[in-house]
Amino acid sequence: MTARSRDEGHRAATPLELFFDLCFVVAVAQAGQRLVHALAEGHPGSGIIGYFFVFFGVWWAWMNFTWFASAYDCDDVPYRIATLVQITGVLVYAAGVSRAFDQNDWTVAVIGYLIMRVALTAQWLRAAAGEESPGGRTAALTYAAGLVVCQAGWVGLLFAPDDLKRWLFLVLVVAELMVPVVAERNHQTPWHAHHIVERYGLFTIIVLGETIAASTVAVKSALDEHEALGELLPLAAGGLLIVFAAWWIYFAVPMHEHLNSNREAIPWGYGHLLIFASGAAIGAGIEVAVEHAVGKAHISQLAANAAVTVPSALFLLMVWLLHSRHFKRGLAQQLVLPLAAVALLACTWAGPYAVLYAGLVATATVVVGMTLSVRGRPPALSVG
Repeated sequence: MTARSRDEGHRAATPLELFFDLCFVVAVAQAGQRLVHALAEGHPGSGIIGYFFVFFGVWWAWMNFTWFASAYDCDDVPYRIATLVQITGVLVYAAGVSRAFDQNDWTVAVIGYLIMRVALTAQWLRAAAGEESPGGRTAALTYAAGLVVCQAGWVGLLFAPDDLKRWLFLVLVVAELMVPVVAERNHQTPWHAHHIVERYGLFTIIVLGETIAASTVAVKSALDEHEALGELLPLAAGGLLIVFAAWWIYFAVPMHEHLNSNREAIPWGYGHLLIFASGAAIGAGIEVAVEHAVGKAHISQLAANAAVTVPSALFLLMVWLLHSRHFKRGLAQQLVLPLAAVALLACTWAGPYAVLYAGLVATATVVVGMTLSVRGRPPALSVG
């Protein structure tokens, strides 16, 4: 296994990578379902904390594979088998999400991570063996050692007292995030900027697609049991407009032009935890709003509205912070997404039509952004 070139032309996601991403749909759906249940029962604090914890596990497993594959994917038989083993670990982790969320029991989830880490550690050791440069070999070995140490920490977490587990979890999160920083402090692995941006875009599509799927199921279930078409149509329309706008805004800029080194890539890559989590949470919020509309959720109208508007606003704000602000010109362009996020939050107090109004705000954001972008372009040079 040898490193791939950062200047490789026509670098694109492989069928194996797409298959890997598809298997994460299960884990994202499990996290979203638990969040819906917690919010609908009026437990937003514990629900959001639990959602963050389990979603971090989903996101970090995906991150580990994605950045390694961008640098070292050789697509031979051992590589494919190791990747399929990691997929197995993802599915085991997904099976343990509900226990981790509801009972603070991480046993199954940690077993899933152990399966993933055994395969990924072997991949890094194989990369180290194939590295020609001492710096590259040291970085690969540091990654392998970091994975082993962190995984030992997750196993140790299982034996910690329940009241300490969440605090120890945060310590391990910090340790996990530090592994790439330490491993690449003297040598940058040859990840491919265009490929990485495409992979992140594909995962964004997965979480937004999960949002549409969850919303569709929620509306269908409500219609099967209740005659509530008048209440559900505004929710469905508003939710759809929010998801369409989220897709449009995320893919509006050529982000690969900004990622030149780890200095830009690490904050960008880490910040996507909030983009992915908020994108998936929009669907959970729409499900909660539907349950409230048909009388199943034991929460106020304001809380049901916030379940949609808060993650929608967070999504737009994070896309601006990580993506759009690097390509905006002038104060007017820079203010579009932050002001749209504030307007989305204001929709929380709009009563039963809050989700519809939020969808209209998101749509207006796209229109205003496109208009300002067109006006800000320099005039074409005459060829006559």
